[in-house]
Amino acid sequence: MSEFFDPYNADRPLMMKCSCGRDHSLADHHAEVVADEAARELRARSETAEFEAYSNQFIEATLVKAIFPHDEERRRFLRAVGKGTAMAAIASVLPVASLQAMAQDKGPLEKSNLKIGFIPITCATPLIMAHPLGFYSKQGLNVEITKTAGWALVRDKMINKEYDASHFLSPMPLAISMGLGSNAVPMNVATIQNINGQAITLSLKHKDNRDPKNWKGFKFGIPFDYSMHNFLLRYYLAEAGLNPDTDVQLRVIPPAEMVANLRAGNIDGFLGPDPFNQRAVFDEVGFIHLLTKDLWNGHPCCAFGTSTDFIQKNPNTFAALYRAVLNAAAMARQPKNRELIAKVIAPAQYLNQPEAVLTQVLSGKFADGLGKVQNVPDRADFDPMPWQSMAVWMLTQMKRWGYVKGDVDYKAIAEKVFLITDARRHMKDLGMEFKAGPTYAKHTIMGKAFDPAQPDAYLKGFAISKAA
Repeated sequence: MSEFFDPYNADRPLMMKCSCGRDHSLADHHAEVVADEAARELRARSETAEFEAYSNQFIEATLVKAIFPHDEERRRFLRAVGKGTAMAAIASVLPVASLQAMAQDKGPLEKSNLKIGFIPITCATPLIMAHPLGFYSKQGLNVEITKTAGWALVRDKMINKEYDASHFLSPMPLAISMGLGSNAVPMNVATIQNINGQAITLSLKHKDNRDPKNWKGFKFGIPFDYSMHNFLLRYYLAEAGLNPDTDVQLRVIPPAEMVANLRAGNIDGFLGPDPFNQRAVFDEVGFIHLLTKDLWNGHPCCAFGTSTDFIQKNPNTFAALYRAVLNAAAMARQPKNRELIAKVIAPAQYLNQPEAVLTQVLSGKFADGLGKVQNVPDRADFDPMPWQSMAVWMLTQMKRWGYVKGDVDYKAIAEKVFLITDARRHMKDLGMEFKAGPTYAKHTIMGKAFDPAQPDAYLKGFAISKAA
């Protein structure tokens, strides 16, 4: 195949058809062949009895842990009712009755042809890899996953029902449901796509200026207002004594444009999703100042979800989607699969990134841009459970920075949007009497404890805040 260069777009080759009949470069063809081989190997792994058993155990164990975050109460409950009874009850904890199909026979699909949006970042790994690995098709679904330019477009396409489901930033369904920045349309978080997996990346010119107290006047990129990136960066800056609304500039920039803006000097840094932190290092324009896991280890970032209307009209289809994405998350959590997954999601139709960049992100062994190779196995992980305590924290930050005014019913909103509800209420509906402890986990962010049962007290503890 030959390549010619367009004089009006010197960095963009004009391509004749490849021998395979498709319009792409020889490098793209090679990448897709490698990805196909990796996908075949991963599919083979997923079809083994060992993986199926692991997947089922993973889903069950994660559900139990999400509902009973404290080890002792979890053990007491399982001893009291037995595993079989527990799992039957837990299936009902999901707020849509038809999702009991996850623990029962599969019902007929109301809709089999689906369009799912995604932003090309590693946060969406389970949702993306479920496509080439056949997790959707195994559930009888014909899914088109559609690369989308930015988060505002994702929001608009979900509101307009152009997408059936989508990759979200985890605060987005909360904001959309509340009518923040858009018309109010009830949305639900089905799973968290990833935990950790972000970083603060700075321009190389700041490699000797690592103290955030000295960053007054800096310009930072964030992917969206309603994002963990925005909330974590604001938190970090405020803890250093900087007001993120007056002492620095925060600019919304699509993830794919962050590295170019850093290179051009339009921003001093960004708190963004991978692979773009690693891509800045790869392109020798930035360095990784810190991983967001160092701010909050285990923090959520992106999510998979859909509208409440879609769930109500297509309960069996949604249950099938749920199964597909949970199975993908189970595979993505295993470190032994990460290198192959990097190959699978690297091609142009997915992330369009160098495989070496993705492998560094997913394996946690990476160059930091300061001459060191770091080894952080949990740099990114894929725990799928949408803990409502995390939703409450996001709501506190929306209030802290003025995105929402007045009183907030944190618990009601969290339980309506994030699909794990109060275990005791649903167990009572099943006629099972037991005493359970709190279903909301506590978290630690930059050394400060967050108790989701006392969000207003938490807000009052901040020296820098817009909250009344």
